[in-house]
Amino acid sequence: MEKTVEKFKALSDETRLRIINLFIKRDINLCVCELMDAIQIPQYSISKALNILKNADFFKTEKEGTWVYYQLNKDTPDNNSLFSFLKKYLNNSNFLDDETRLNDRLTLRKNNRCVVGIIPEGDLLKMIKQKAEV
Repeated sequence: MEKTVEKFKALSDETRLRIINLFIKRDINLCVCELMDAIQIPQYSISKALNILKNADFFKTEKEGTWVYYQLNKDTPDNNSLFSFLKKYLNNSNFLDDETRLNDRLTLRKNNRCVVGIIPEGDLLKMIKQKAEV
């Protein structure tokens, strides 16, 4: 029962719901900097939220050089049921805006990996336009 309570507490925050929504809708590995640009909140807030979600067993991590990629932990039937429910439930405009920003950010990947890192505020659109021109 304790683990169930921990899972639902982890989902009781807007930022954490926004983060988990991006993973559920895209079903890909993401790094902190990509989440920062999608959700538009500081790195420490993203990291704190990811830590809570990881402790609730929603995420696994994969380290690749200096990058840490987060991915949904689909190893448990309970998680999969919850992810299916959330995929249907999280469909308002706040979540859609996050998804649009993430899709834009992912255009900067190479070989399906982040190679840009943290982008200064306001520079994301410039970088996307530059990549489109190449």
